[in-house]
Amino acid sequence: MNFKNKTIMITGAAGNLGRAVANAFHQLGANLVLLDRQTDSLQRAFGKEDDRRAFFAVDLLNQAQLKDAVESSIHRFGRIDVLCNVAGGFRMGPPVHETPDQDWNFLFDLNTRSLLHAVRAVVPGMLASRDGKIVNIAANSAQKGVANMGAYCASKDVVIRVTEAMAAELRDSNINVNCVMPSIIDTPENRAAMPNADFSRWVAPEALADVIVFLASDGARAIHGAALPVVGRS
Repeated sequence: MNFKNKTIMITGAAGNLGRAVANAFHQLGANLVLLDRQTDSLQRAFGKEDDRRAFFAVDLLNQAQLKDAVESSIHRFGRIDVLCNVAGGFRMGPPVHETPDQDWNFLFDLNTRSLLHAVRAVVPGMLASRDGKIVNIAANSAQKGVANMGAYCASKDVVIRVTEAMAAELRDSNINVNCVMPSIIDTPENRAAMPNADFSRWVAPEALADVIVFLASDGARAIHGAALPVVGRS
C-alpha cells in the first residue's frame, strides 16, 4: 500500500490510537492533517510540523473550526483523500434509568457529533473530486447493550448506523465509508484501569491501525458500509 501524494485527516490524532494511525500512514508516504484539542499535545506526540504534517487545534464540536482546518488543509495539500474519525471516548456509568443527561450528552458529543461535524466539513470536497475514503471507529460492544454501558453502547451503535447510511449515500460517487469495531485497546490508561486483565487478549493500537490503513487503501475499494470486528487474540 502506497499513500504517497495522498492526504489523510485524522481526528484525535494525539491519542494512543491516533498516534498509531498517523505513524502507519506516515510510513507509507502520506501527507497528514492531524487534529486534536491542543497543538501542544500534537507536538509532544509528533514533534514539529514539517512538509508532510500539519497540526490543527480544533474543538470537534465547533463546526466553524473544523471548516477552517479543512480549508487550510486543502489550500496546503490540494485535497483530503482519507478521513479517519478516531476521536472518541469511553465512560461506564450507572444503570440506564439512573444515567444523567450530562453522561448521555458527553458520550454522544464525543463519539457521534464529533464524527458528524468532521464529515460535514470533508465530504463536499470528496464529492467534488468523486473520490475518497472515510473510516470511523465504532466498538465491538456496540453490537448489543451491556449493563452500565448503555450510553456508550448506544453512541457507538450510532456510529455503525451512520457509517451504513453514508456508505449507501456516497458509494456512487466513489467514496467508501466503513468502520472498525475494536474490543479493548491495549493502552496505558486501560492497563491502569484493569490491572488484573490479560493484556495479551487486547488489541494493540498498531494492529488496529493496520486495519484502518487497509480500509483507506485501494485494496478496500469494493467495501462499502462494513463494520469490521477487530478483537485481538482469541
